[in-house]
Amino acid sequence: MSSDQRFTRITSTGQVQTVAGGSTAIGPSRITYIQCKGHASGQLTLRDSADDSGTILFLAHFGTEGLDIYVPGNGIRFETSVHATISGTGSVTLGYTG
Repeated sequence: MSSDQRFTRITSTGQVQTVAGGSTAIGPSRITYIQCKGHASGQLTLRDSADDSGTILFLAHFGTEGLDIYVPGNGIRFETSVHATISGTGSVTLGYTG
């Protein structure tokens, strides 16, 4: 059995791309893994949208310990696209399928 699991890294707020620094946005997908570099007042918001107006499906606040989450089951389903708003962290790594 083959896996369609992929990973991307983001360093700023915006529509999540399939490859760090790429120009192809992630379309419908399921986020299965989230890792954020630690910071005293980090925050990550993921929306089901191409911009910051969509429904919030994930919101986390974290400190210097960072964030490292394997999402159980089939992951968090994004029907449209994935938009990330990040603050107080240098980078976020997302694992996704789709």
